[in-house]
Amino acid sequence: MSVVGQAAVLVAFPVAASALGSIVAVLRRPGPRLVSAIQHFAAGVVVAALAGEVLPGLRQEGNLAWAVTGFTAGVAVVLALAAYGRRRDAAAAPSADSAAGSAGLLPLGLLVAVGIDLLIDGMLVGLGVTLGSTQGLILTIALTIEILFLGLSLAAELTDTGLSKARAALVCTGLGLATAVGAIGGAASLAGASKPVLAAVLAFGAAALLYLAVEELLVEAHEQVETTLSAAMFFAGFLTIYLLGELGG
Repeated sequence: MSVVGQAAVLVAFPVAASALGSIVAVLRRPGPRLVSAIQHFAAGVVVAALAGEVLPGLRQEGNLAWAVTGFTAGVAVVLALAAYGRRRDAAAAPSADSAAGSAGLLPLGLLVAVGIDLLIDGMLVGLGVTLGSTQGLILTIALTIEILFLGLSLAAELTDTGLSKARAALVCTGLGLATAVGAIGGAASLAGASKPVLAAVLAFGAAALLYLAVEELLVEAHEQVETTLSAAMFFAGFLTIYLLGELGG
């Protein structure tokens, strides 16, 4: 099977996870403690994928200057998205009258930010396929769990804006297709890429994964009261990906 074909098969899982998460959220939203446990687990999975798959691949590619350039670009993108999100949240404090008038309208700013995030996630799946079958599978598992949570949180946020449950689930499912675009496009464009380009893209992906785990998943998870079980879920997620990597290798 071609690299693009492998990417298309693998990306079906995170796309399905986005749909599943949104459906679960609109039917029966999980409680805050369960959400915190999922976030801890997802953060452990992402950190393990970063440490076990992305960074070793980056070291093998060499090209320090390209790696620094790619990492810097990745940091700039995720920080810009975070700054945009903070401005959007600050502006989303309308009066009661305007809130009533905007009920049911799509929050386009939020959807654009999430769409870019999913596009980057898909690119990482495509990148993983170009590195090898094991790396592609590990990154896909990590991002599937992360996107599952994203579907949960986005659908809940959309319903809070007044959107119907059915429409919120459809929007999240459609938005999940951005992951497929990123994966297939990434695999197609990186299949014959030179080592410097691969080093830059790997470093970009490393920055995105690092921010996702440390500044998003764990920060949101710690908004709830920390328990021993929720903290243990982080290490369970890390161990799961480590074992999969060892068994697959």
